[in-house]
Amino acid sequence: MTTKKQFNSFEEMLSSSDVPVLVDFYAEWCGPCQMMVPILEQVNAQLQGRLRIVKIDTEKYTELASQYQIYALPTLVLFKQGQPVDRIEGVMQTQQLVQHLQRVI
Repeated sequence: MTTKKQFNSFEEMLSSSDVPVLVDFYAEWCGPCQMMVPILEQVNAQLQGRLRIVKIDTEKYTELASQYQIYALPTLVLFKQGQPVDRIEGVMQTQQLVQHLQRVI
């Protein structure tokens, strides 16, 4: 599911994407975040080519977590053309998440 890529900045990664980017803000110690891993893999498979999923560890990137006001984990933020357009907090099942995202992307 995941491909590791290097970017000079988070903003560069968002603006260089040709599809909307769903950012999963998570932490290793967060149980619900771990529950989202297989769900996001299924979402990625169903929406392949229409969406890119990126994981951001809030423990390593505290400044990004603060910038986007991440207070609950997991938090998913959907970006289009570099701008946040949707936000989901907490665990959501695969089909619910796919349906929600299809309306927004």
